[in-house]
Amino acid sequence: MDEGVDPTKMCQSLVNKVAQSKQLQAVTDPEILALFEDWLNEIENEVVSSVKKTGSYNHAQIAEQTGLSRSGANFIMTKLKREGRL
Repeated sequence: MDEGVDPTKMCQSLVNKVAQSKQLQAVTDPEILALFEDWLNEIENEVVSSVKKTGSYNHAQIAEQTGLSRSGANFIMTKLKREGRL
């Protein structure tokens, strides 16, 4: 992978495209997409709850509590901040 590539931004872009693309929704089993969205909501709610409870924005701590990788926790926290949920 190129040194100038930010994997978090790549992942964020991919998730946004999957969630928003009507073309992908047309070829994706709606039940699977719904399960993915439910899982993502659960993880996001877990992260929000943890940050509110501990007051900590530590990606490593959030990763450990949720079972996410550190980069996954960073991605979710960045997304939640962008959405105004954190």
